[in-house]
Amino acid sequence: MKSLFKGAGIVVLAGAFALSGCSGNGNESKNQAKNTDQEANFNKTGLPIVKEAVSLRMVSPKAALAPEYSEMEIFKRLEKETNVKIEWENIPDTDLTEKKNLLLASGDLPDAFYGAGFTDYELINYGKDGTIIPLEDLINQYAPNLKALLERRADIKSSITAPDGHIYGLPSWEENNLGSNPFFHVINKTWLDKLGLKVPQTLDEYTEALIAFKTQDPNGNGKQDEIPLSFMHMQWCMDIAGIFGAFGLPDNLEHRVVRDGKVIFTATQPEYKEALNYFHEKWYKQGLIDPESFTQDAAQYLAKGKTTDETLGSYIWWEVEEVVGTERSKDYVLLSPLKGPNGDQKIGRANGGGPGRGTFVVTKENSNPEITMRWIDQQYEPYMAAQIHWGPLDVVFKKDENGKLVNLPLPEGASAGEFRQKVAPGAGGPGVITIEDLGKVVDLEPRAQQRAKDLEQYYDPYMEKENYPSIFFEPEELDKINKIEPELIKYVNTQRGRFIVDGGADKEWDSYLKTLEKMGLNELMEIYQNGLDRYNANLKK
Repeated sequence: MKSLFKGAGIVVLAGAFALSGCSGNGNESKNQAKNTDQEANFNKTGLPIVKEAVSLRMVSPKAALAPEYSEMEIFKRLEKETNVKIEWENIPDTDLTEKKNLLLASGDLPDAFYGAGFTDYELINYGKDGTIIPLEDLINQYAPNLKALLERRADIKSSITAPDGHIYGLPSWEENNLGSNPFFHVINKTWLDKLGLKVPQTLDEYTEALIAFKTQDPNGNGKQDEIPLSFMHMQWCMDIAGIFGAFGLPDNLEHRVVRDGKVIFTATQPEYKEALNYFHEKWYKQGLIDPESFTQDAAQYLAKGKTTDETLGSYIWWEVEEVVGTERSKDYVLLSPLKGPNGDQKIGRANGGGPGRGTFVVTKENSNPEITMRWIDQQYEPYMAAQIHWGPLDVVFKKDENGKLVNLPLPEGASAGEFRQKVAPGAGGPGVITIEDLGKVVDLEPRAQQRAKDLEQYYDPYMEKENYPSIFFEPEELDKINKIEPELIKYVNTQRGRFIVDGGADKEWDSYLKTLEKMGLNELMEIYQNGLDRYNANLKK
């Protein structure tokens, strides 16, 4: 690890000293003077962090609506308070993985990756080869906020500690229940009322409503421009995975669920095939699914709720207003899980749920790791963590009489999701807001409070009891997962879309299963089962 305070002592052989003469002493004196100057410039506690400004180069993703981070108010304030200037290299969040990999492969490393999204595999392997540095000693010496959090919450410390005992990435977490089910199912109740239909309770009733949306001109413009159902294939909070629960086995983006401690790969189960057949025969063949559901990006998807004439009948998203706007949102209601052909009514529980552990990493090129750790530690102070995640004081929050951060009204016409992108790094940024902080340090934003109520009302009663936790696997396990899983999931997702659009699941099912076996599915599930068994055993210790 490169240090701000490099040791100045040099062991010099007598012969070498004689040959080097006075020139060696001159260089040593210069280095000592430089290190003394650096030490004098650094405040180990308090603010500013440095007396004279120091620059750090950081690479970070940013959301589509976000300004460059150098223009974001929260970072302007941090620079003023700390005297640390960040030279930001912002990457569109959709391009992060590709650009990050290019930088890592080329050796063109920043001082740190912020909002880095490093996977466990990347943390382990780049930590092992020295590309990124261990952080636990820096935390102990220069990160009082983070150190206190890890001492108070052993579960968080355990979650971010790699199997080799090092901490390579810092955590990001909003500790609440809001991600337990990301698939909020929305339907146009104004259209239902106009057509004399009740809010669907069963899958077949929902299908009848979609047919009516397509054929009976509920927007009244004389055109068949209604979109009965739109979604984004295999995308977080936008996919139809939750509807698979009507067939007895909810799906998720990993196609991996847990029941009675056993890991199940959903995409090989008979319930999954039954769902695919239904979606093809009953929905796609009848033109009830927006064909762009399998190719559209978020911008295209969100635009469909804001057309001049109301055209969107039903969709998946966990904030009604973000898709259709604040004015139209009153036309829509949420659906509880639909009851399927055999009476099943279930919703899945999202996997993971603990802190993200790869949100901030420091590279070997960083010559000021102490300054870097002091800078990032400011964002683990609970009040600042809340502002990093949701937005700054006097822009998003004000302090009430008890010192709690409470939400200011949104700008007129703005949705909370869009506004959050413009003023804060958001949920992927560093900082941890624990369950103890909610209601004491900061109030949940209004849309999150609403989401919590909606979960309780519409989804919690039907939710699976177990999920697959966030497990830090052994390096050799990660190697096998990384070798098998990406291509296997890509194949499954491609086939899922094809079976819905073109049909043929029954005819091709045996071939599909054999392909998955050849791709290593059994080995992959064995790794996940062993990891879960080990995790559960550790919980009992």
